[in-house]
Amino acid sequence: MPLYEYELIDGDCVVCGGKFTLRRPLSAKPLTHCPACRKPVRKVFSAFNTPTISKPLSISDAKKAGFTVLKRLGKGEYERQ
Repeated sequence: MPLYEYELIDGDCVVCGGKFTLRRPLSAKPLTHCPACRKPVRKVFSAFNTPTISKPLSISDAKKAGFTVLKRLGKGEYERQ
């Protein structure tokens, strides 16, 4: 389920702090009021989380992680390194 961020349209609230995040299914109706204070809210556009791009593993790193490293000799022929 995606996370949605909301903020109050007017004023502040001690309960929700004026902003809150909810996990809601895509099939749910749009949220129009804060579940805590019942004041009108609007959805805020926010950044999304993506995996970080990391450098490729070296052969020694792959071996330390338990992978078998193979070297291609020819078409369909491989040997262990």
